[in-house]
Amino acid sequence: MNEEMNGVEGDNHEEGHVHEKIDYVFKVVVIGDSAVGKTQILSRFTKNEFCFDSKSTIGVEFQTRTITINSKVIKAQIWDTAGQERYRAVTSAYYRGALGAMLVYDITKRQSFDHVARWVEELRAHADNSIVIMLIGNKADLVDLRAVPTEDAVEFAEDQGLFFSEASALSGDNVDTAFFRLLEETFSVVSKKTLECGNWKANGGNDATLKGAKIDVISASDLEISEMKKLSACSC
Repeated sequence: MNEEMNGVEGDNHEEGHVHEKIDYVFKVVVIGDSAVGKTQILSRFTKNEFCFDSKSTIGVEFQTRTITINSKVIKAQIWDTAGQERYRAVTSAYYRGALGAMLVYDITKRQSFDHVARWVEELRAHADNSIVIMLIGNKADLVDLRAVPTEDAVEFAEDQGLFFSEASALSGDNVDTAFFRLLEETFSVVSKKTLECGNWKANGGNDATLKGAKIDVISASDLEISEMKKLSACSC
């Protein structure tokens, strides 16, 4: 927990920046029903591990991973929220300050997908309205047990303005891809806001909190997303 990883494939996501200056810290929450594999997806992304005897998360835990996007060092602080109903009142407080969210359902459990709309509603009620949301259909390796057609998830994502992908925490397929896409889109939003702030200052604006054209992405509450594009479903 709370460790930074090395050796990401791809030039745009190379790591090894533990001792370098962190340009941005993005808070990301992983939400969804209990037992859909939220903790496993997080473990696969941050440590490239899969635990076969994983137990339900109690309360909230978080892990980190540092990557590079467009020459900027980004530390993703990813919060794993418990899916059990009795913890919902506790975890809702952790939505504050989140710039990204991974909403996970199990493709073999229709009920977990049916509850996605409720999770989106709760997320938007407690998080900033600019939050970038990635819908993830986990356990895509269990093809014979599929209970949620990909088309249903694509339709929901398009209707709600979410990014979407199917992944497998067990095999690791598409896990990194989904997280990288979420972080890249979050970075795009932050960069856009930073540029707008810089232009505002150039035109005579004066705000000490914007000194250096840098914003605190943890506490920013006025980020805007001009357009949401969909991530095509992947075959796993």
